[in-house]
Amino acid sequence: MDTIGDFLTRVRNAGMAKHEKVDIPASNVRKGIAQVLQDYGYIRSFKVARDGKQGVMRVYLKYNEKGTPAITNVQRVSRPSRRIYTKSDSIPSIRNGFGISIMSTNKGIMSGDAAKEQKVGGEILCKIW
Repeated sequence: MDTIGDFLTRVRNAGMAKHEKVDIPASNVRKGIAQVLQDYGYIRSFKVARDGKQGVMRVYLKYNEKGTPAITNVQRVSRPSRRIYTKSDSIPSIRNGFGISIMSTNKGIMSGDAAKEQKVGGEILCKIW
């Protein structure tokens, strides 16, 4: 099962349904993706609640003054059946700088811009705009 794709789909569907928040099972990769989304202003915040198992992450979504979600589109790039890796000098620009790519590098989950600055490559997880 694609847990990252499940996370992105839940966030996208909750935004389209105009929900204030969405609950998702927590993992370290999902926390990293949520942190990047919060840093770039695509979500308001997120919290991780511990239960007896893996924990639950509550993501608070962000909307503009017209009520449209901050996340308009999500594309899963690297899938379990096909992994996409890139070097630091060939990280793609998303929508001419109006979107972000989220990458898994050896220094953790980060945006494509941060990976370019630190000159690290890795697996491109998704594109968001």
